[in-house]
Amino acid sequence: MVEKTNAMRILDAHKVPYEVITFSPDIHSAEEVAQIAGVPPSEVYKTLVVRREGGKPLLVMIAGDRTLDLKLLARAVGEKKLKMATHRQAEEWTGLQVGGISPLALLNRGFEVYIDRPATQLSHVYVSAGRRGINLRVPVQDLLKITGAKVIEVTTETE
Repeated sequence: MVEKTNAMRILDAHKVPYEVITFSPDIHSAEEVAQIAGVPPSEVYKTLVVRREGGKPLLVMIAGDRTLDLKLLARAVGEKKLKMATHRQAEEWTGLQVGGISPLALLNRGFEVYIDRPATQLSHVYVSAGRRGINLRVPVQDLLKITGAKVIEVTTETE
């Protein structure tokens, strides 16, 4: 039995059904998580931390088989320029380790949350439970509702 994370407690509080997938905390890539879960990488969503010039960073959820286009993201959120946070910055700002960053674990922390449009074509996606080595399979509509994620188109397919 896995110790409950804050993300699980949030889903429980909202009565959202979810499945827990566990794997080695040494695994940090969505592609490897997809392999373990036996699903395509397009169903495993990673949460990226993106820096703005001033103000709080953004959290952007994208599929494991896609690449974030910072210019598209900047246009979508009305910013001139955005940069990816370094691993150290992402961990410092979120209080979570890279590979375990989850918008579900960061509710009420003031982060704007976005999700790439392809997620809306799926019934469920896998997202981090807020700790390395644990992902949760959650219904997309519940994930959108609980996190307040705005749907935007900000990725290209990974080659």
